[in-house]
Amino acid sequence: MLVYQILKSKSDDAVVTVKSGSLVSEAAKILSDRKIGTVVISQTGKDAKGILSERDIVRAIANRGASCLMDKVDAYMTSKLVTCSRDESADNVLKMMTEGRFRHMPVVESGDMVGLITIGDVVKARLSELAMEKDALEGMIMGH
Repeated sequence: MLVYQILKSKSDDAVVTVKSGSLVSEAAKILSDRKIGTVVISQTGKDAKGILSERDIVRAIANRGASCLMDKVDAYMTSKLVTCSRDESADNVLKMMTEGRFRHMPVVESGDMVGLITIGDVVKARLSELAMEKDALEGMIMGH
């Protein structure tokens, strides 16, 4: 399965972004309200400058206390992003996420962000693939 197939299967393919310079508290409110795990830092909604996750905020609170909520997202975001293209295989994306120990990956084409996939999206797609393979093998064995 390829990334573009995963993106097509998502019910909501919009990427939630906040602008560079936004407060951590603003990002945390968006994460809570939208029940999501990360926001992409983007000035235009198409550029991916960084990513800020729930884990990043928890680490900031552990290190600086609640006052970090008044800091800018730029201070805690991951700026060395690992991205993929629509034509990347789900297996390769899963491998990169597992090895890099992160759960969200921007999908970038020609410098523009076109989506965001999560490790949950990839696992769900992989489980669906495995179920189809199982059904096909059972059909072959049963002679259908």
